[in-house]
Amino acid sequence: MNPQGLALHETLELHELLQFRNLCCTKATTMQALVSDEQLKTIMRTDVETTREHIQELQGLLSNSNFQ
Repeated sequence: MNPQGLALHETLELHELLQFRNLCCTKATTMQALVSDEQLKTIMRTDVETTREHIQELQGLLSNSNFQ
């Protein structure tokens, strides 16, 4: 990464990843209501927590971009 921030193509890639992770988080959160198996619910809850952390990291990286 250069001192001026992210390049345009890097910003676009991060934005695409952010959209994908948001979609995954939304889907996993919604699907939890339909799951009856407790072990699967636990796995899904863990996935949602991890995904939220990833979303925050991606948002932090995007804040370094010159192309907001």
